[in-house]
Amino acid sequence: MSVQFFRDTGTVFSREFAPVLREPLALLFTMGQPLLFLFLFGPLLGGTGSFEGEGSPWQWFVPGILIMMCLSGPMMAGYSLLVDLIGGSMERMLVTPLNRTAMLVGRAMKEFAILLAQAVLIIVLAVPLGFRPHLTGVLAGLAVLTLFGIGLGALSFALAIASSPGGDLFYGVTQLVMFPLMLLSGVLLPMDSGPGWLQVAAALNPVSYVVEAERALFSGLFTDMSVLYGTLCACAVAAVGLATGTRAMRRGV
Repeated sequence: MSVQFFRDTGTVFSREFAPVLREPLALLFTMGQPLLFLFLFGPLLGGTGSFEGEGSPWQWFVPGILIMMCLSGPMMAGYSLLVDLIGGSMERMLVTPLNRTAMLVGRAMKEFAILLAQAVLIIVLAVPLGFRPHLTGVLAGLAVLTLFGIGLGALSFALAIASSPGGDLFYGVTQLVMFPLMLLSGVLLPMDSGPGWLQVAAALNPVSYVVEAERALFSGLFTDMSVLYGTLCACAVAAVGLATGTRAMRRGV
C-alpha cells in the first residue's frame, strides 16, 4: 500500500466523519435501541434462572449488546453509499484521482470509529449495573469486534452498489438477513434452552462464534477455544467483506 492510498483513505474518512461531528445528537439517537436493551431487558435476565452458578448475567449480556450494535450499525452502513449513488455525489467523487479501494476503506473506518465509540459507552454504562470487564480482554474483544464490523460494513457497501439505483434490494436483503443472524446468535437469551433444531441453526451461524469469543475475552478467558473460533470467523468476514466490497467498488460503480 502506498502513501497515496493512506492519504486517500484519510480524505474519505474525514469527509464521511465530518457530519457525525456536526450532529453528535444523531449519534446518540442511534444508541436508543441498545440502551433500551441494556436498561430494560438486561435486568430481566437475572430472574430467568439461566445464569445460576455462572456469575453475573451482565458478563453474558453486555458482549451480546455489542454484537447487536455491530449487526444494526455496520450492516446498514451501505445506506449512506446508496444515498450518494442515487444523489449523484458518488459520481463526482469517481472523477477525482481518489483510489477506489481507499473510498471503501475510508467509509469502513468511519463505521469502525462510530462502533468503537458506542461500544465504549455501553461498557462504561454497564459497569454500575454489575458488569465487571477484564481490561486486556476488553481491548482484545474490541479488536475482534472491529474486524467483524469492518467486514460487515464492506459487505453492506457491496450490496448498496448492487442495489443501485433503486435500493429495494438493499433494504430487502438487510432486513431478511440481519434479524435471523441476530436471533440465532444468542445475543438475547442462551441458545442452550432452545429446541435441538434451533441449536443446529445457531451452530451454522458465524455470528454465534463471534459472540462467544467476545464473552470469553471480556471475562479474561484468553485460552478458551471460543476465542479462536470467534476470531477466525471475524477474520473471515473481514477478508470476504473487503474483497467483495473492493471488487464491487472497482467494477460496479
